[in-house]
Amino acid sequence: MVGANPKFRTYDRAGPITPSGAALPIQPQALRHRAGFQHWRLLVILSALVPLSFVLLQCGQAPSAGTLAANVQATRGDSFDDRFPKPQFKDRFPTASESLVQLQPSDAPARRTARAAPAPYRVASLEPQVPYQRPAKEDQTMLVGLKSSAFPYLGNNPRTDQPFLNISNGGRRGHRSYSGRVLWQDETFNDNRVLMHVPENFDIRKPGVIVVFFHGNGATLERDVRNRQLVPQQITDSGVNAVLLAPQLAVDAADSSAGKFWQPGGLKRFVEESADHLAEMYGDPRAAKAFANMPVIIVGYSGGFVPTAWSLEVGGLGNRVRGVFLLDAVYGELDKFASWVGKNRSGFFVSSYTHYTEHHDRELMRMIRDKGIAVSESMDGPLKPGSVVFVETPEGVRHRDYVTHAWTQNPVKEVLVKMAATPALTRVATTSPAENQ
Repeated sequence: MVGANPKFRTYDRAGPITPSGAALPIQPQALRHRAGFQHWRLLVILSALVPLSFVLLQCGQAPSAGTLAANVQATRGDSFDDRFPKPQFKDRFPTASESLVQLQPSDAPARRTARAAPAPYRVASLEPQVPYQRPAKEDQTMLVGLKSSAFPYLGNNPRTDQPFLNISNGGRRGHRSYSGRVLWQDETFNDNRVLMHVPENFDIRKPGVIVVFFHGNGATLERDVRNRQLVPQQITDSGVNAVLLAPQLAVDAADSSAGKFWQPGGLKRFVEESADHLAEMYGDPRAAKAFANMPVIIVGYSGGFVPTAWSLEVGGLGNRVRGVFLLDAVYGELDKFASWVGKNRSGFFVSSYTHYTEHHDRELMRMIRDKGIAVSESMDGPLKPGSVVFVETPEGVRHRDYVTHAWTQNPVKEVLVKMAATPALTRVATTSPAENQ
């Protein structure tokens, strides 16, 4: 036997063994190491036994031999579905004791009876169908800016042939009115908006008219024309197939300037530019051509007499203007009104007045009678082509309220109703190029 290598040692349970086989005494450090090793071995054994004890406690007592025999006998001939039954569909719903009522099979007949009958259906057919009817709409009222509206205006005043904006202060320009007051462009003559109104029952397929309303002094479109004077509402209430165009003139100022309506063709350009917007409000872009060629009724209130008179004189619509209605508005321009009445016997002319304009109205009556044209002073009966009517208003009627309270309530509505009694006034006019210049 070869001698043992002193570098290697073997151990038994008592301690290291010498090459000769004798056990060496165990040192204190080795004893401490051995005790630590035994301690960790004990912890490992306990960690394996503790979970097993919990399992045994949960299982409880072991089943008896009879019970085990019965279970084995019961499972020998059972299928997989018998041993593991599928969940029932009804288990997914609340029970009768819960908040929702659980339907029973016996409830099915009653449920089928209470169920609504199916909606009828239509079979496709090549037979002609009823023409499409446009759904009912609400009134459409909008403020739209137009280049052809009265202002801004950079031209001359035709009465003086001088620039309309005849005052400047640095970079600011203004107009000196007849009263001597300076009205600045950026405050008074810079609003190009137009109040447009299309009633819900307007039908482009029927004869219709455009009502052009020129408001008076000290007015705005929203506060006065729409809310106080109720012009859009009067047009709707009349039931007449008519739409409204009301341009903003001088903004809330005592001024009657006509702006672009002083220019030749001004009214025609205004109506033509409005046509696309009216068609859009109506809901059919194809209607623009019809609006562009529709007859026109001009209504002028108070200071609106100036744009009314010049639109008749140079507006460019010729006999497409089927009527003129002045509301306490004959403050001047009598020659233009009398001239239009004498040349246009296919349209009507109505002027209602208070004591403020009575003198001028009576002078205008005389001028028209001198042309051999009959003049009526009563609104009884319908308006006919060529009718000329002057209506005196009783005392007590205020000029400020005249658009809603004249010789009758809502006079704009009243005139439109009487006009509608004569279909010829709303037919599309055929004009020659010369008439439209």
